[in-house]
Amino acid sequence: MFSVKTFKAIKEVFLECLVHHKIYRTNPFLGYMHMCFGLGWFLLIIMGKIESTVYHTTAFNPPYFAIFFRFFHPANETFPYSNVFAFLMDLILLFILSGLLLAFTKRIYSKALGLKKTTNHRPFDLLILTVLWLIFPLRFLAESFTSGIRGGGSFLTHTAGDFFSRFLPLDTLSYPAWWAYSSVLGLFFILLPFSRYMHIPTEIVYIFLKNWGVKQGKEFNAFSNIQLYSCSRCGICIDRCQLNTSLGMQDTQPVYFLKKIRHHRDYSVQTENCLMCGRCEAACPVDLKLNALRLSKRQDRTRITKDTYSYIQPGPNGESKVAYFAGCMGHLTPSVIRSMQYLFKQAHVDYTFIDEQKGICCGRPLLLSGNRSAATVIMEKNKAAIEASGATLLVTSCPICYKTFKEDYQLNIPVMHHSEYIHMLIKNRHLSPRQAEYTTVFHNPCELGRGANVYTAPESVLKAVSHKIAIRYDSKNSLCCGGSLANIHITAPQRTTIATDTVNAYAAYNPDYIVTACPLCKKTFTKKSSAIPIKDIAEIVAENC
Repeated sequence: MFSVKTFKAIKEVFLECLVHHKIYRTNPFLGYMHMCFGLGWFLLIIMGKIESTVYHTTAFNPPYFAIFFRFFHPANETFPYSNVFAFLMDLILLFILSGLLLAFTKRIYSKALGLKKTTNHRPFDLLILTVLWLIFPLRFLAESFTSGIRGGGSFLTHTAGDFFSRFLPLDTLSYPAWWAYSSVLGLFFILLPFSRYMHIPTEIVYIFLKNWGVKQGKEFNAFSNIQLYSCSRCGICIDRCQLNTSLGMQDTQPVYFLKKIRHHRDYSVQTENCLMCGRCEAACPVDLKLNALRLSKRQDRTRITKDTYSYIQPGPNGESKVAYFAGCMGHLTPSVIRSMQYLFKQAHVDYTFIDEQKGICCGRPLLLSGNRSAATVIMEKNKAAIEASGATLLVTSCPICYKTFKEDYQLNIPVMHHSEYIHMLIKNRHLSPRQAEYTTVFHNPCELGRGANVYTAPESVLKAVSHKIAIRYDSKNSLCCGGSLANIHITAPQRTTIATDTVNAYAAYNPDYIVTACPLCKKTFTKKSSAIPIKDIAEIVAENC
């Protein structure tokens, strides 16, 4: 608690809970709307407390006095900086009301705030949403009516009070307006623990725990529940999900998955129907670990034993410095393997191909399906083969294998994806590829980019061997190929639809080649006809060495 991590957490609370910095990156109007409620209400409370403290000359005044200061404070009583406080309180109230106007616009026409789809709410959610929307207009009316009778206020409430006094019986309406404001304010806090607005206090707790090092484990636990209640249901994940944009599925996104868990409804379909591509997680303004949360709800069903893979025996101890693991999908795209073998030869690398003749899956598909016990058996077998190789570095062509070896195997040697390894070979001048004249766009695989945070190496390699075009789908915005091993719900034609949409999105930039760094992605893309060839990054480098 007494470390730099605490200051980082405080900074993140300010940026994300009040300013909503990440939502601004999705759409400035959407970010401004959320900031009006978060920062605006916070400033209203703080400024109100300062104002009441200056008036009372003590901080120990009743809490309600700051909230209803305009009710208790007669306008003819002046105190230091009273006009300044009145101006600032009116300015903050106007700030919040402008956000309310945008929120109303979002409900009617969400595209104006950068959202094609918004979250579907249950009746109870609509009730508390209405209560929230009424708080500040009723405060505005109560303060304006009081100003119209007794004076006071500033540019907003004083002007409005003068206006209303011309045609409304403010003596009769003022007191009921304060009662209405007080009632909806109290009702909001009564309903808050049972609504999506519970994210307001819970998100702060989550940010501190996350910064202090608490992580989401394999099981759904107390920290998972904190994340569950930290979801604000902003709906940003809906537009990011390709199951929605390509297939029209609008009930399986994290906002609905977490909602069903929270309200104890059947979520079995939502558990399985996910590409685990991480696009939603990368866009989540709360930084919830959405993939891990969904995996924690997948049941461990498959039962296998060590005897299941008894035919796989570790090879004799080797002396090669590099162990190369092609993986299942690597063997199904042999052109990638041939390219890597060629590059190893060109760079004079001493390597051993540990799954050339006999090999089994890395275990990632079983992990993605929730079958952790079965995956453990496989991982023990592979780990024995890797250790028997005597290598000091493991290189894999498959991002799926790469992520699993790096995160789940606890190997005592470093692991590199072949894009990272090629980048290292070029940087150390073991490879000297020429830059071709053709143009390329890069499709960063989900497991490599968002999954393992590998962005720089493949980008640098592609720029070294081609004229790479910068596109909107670079980095964390990369699209999923649709061939995800994590989804056991969608059909083969539906996968093809996603792949088609993805290829078309990249082809819109008219490159000579669409380049990826995953055998599965390449295989998925090539199942649909495309006028633009699909290449793996290893193939592109091999062709130019």
